[in-house]
Amino acid sequence: MVAVSAAVIISCGGDDDAADRPVILATTTSTQDSGLLDELIPRFESETGRTVQTVAVGSGQALEMGSQGAADVLLVHSPDAEQELVDSGAVSRRRPVMHNDFVLVGPPADPAGVKGMEIGAAMKKFAEEKAPFVSRGDDSGTHAFELALWEVEPEGGWYQETGQGMGATLAVAAEKDAYTISDRGTYLSNEQSPALDILVEGDDELLNPYHVLEVDPSTGDRVNAEGGTEFADWIVSDEVQQMIGEFGEAEYGRPLFVPDA
Repeated sequence: MVAVSAAVIISCGGDDDAADRPVILATTTSTQDSGLLDELIPRFESETGRTVQTVAVGSGQALEMGSQGAADVLLVHSPDAEQELVDSGAVSRRRPVMHNDFVLVGPPADPAGVKGMEIGAAMKKFAEEKAPFVSRGDDSGTHAFELALWEVEPEGGWYQETGQGMGATLAVAAEKDAYTISDRGTYLSNEQSPALDILVEGDDELLNPYHVLEVDPSTGDRVNAEGGTEFADWIVSDEVQQMIGEFGEAEYGRPLFVPDA
């Protein structure tokens, strides 16, 4: 799996026929940090003969790449922003792939005393008590979800933005004995997780759905629409949905994602 920058992707088109270029997958850091793409991408390449170049960024950046024609297919989890891209005409099709859920994690001692609360009440308590909280701050789907949970704008020394992906943000939270919001899959598969406990989970509003979006060729001459559609069709196929539903079960005792296609 190869991660490359948007600038490199845009410049690689040249005069080649778009259908012969690598499939550019713009996706979230959670699909990479959880290890899911390490399972899926080699399988897709082996079965189709295509090459995939993966750009793992926040959902906001991935969607921006789609709007600029700098990617062929998107795998993201930011539903409102996804719908805006669909409405703009930059996406030809959007389909559900899988979901997991968000969890609130923090130091096992839980100094703010939020364990077992509803998520809204926990976030309100953080703001009132200025309990250390680490945000991704990277315009990702997780970041957008977290911001929507605050009743007031979080600011001050107790609130820190990493500007990085979920794995790095969990590491900072563990180091600082702070709280953060994570998708469950990355939390379970992250080496820092033993230093952080799940304190709030199971609320309906913590559901975290992922969709695959095919970038419309009208967004740019370099778009490999054929390759993007082939990947999108592949990831929602019965066989791959079964792979997704089993991923993580052997290692973590439960699957990291639930298939939705």
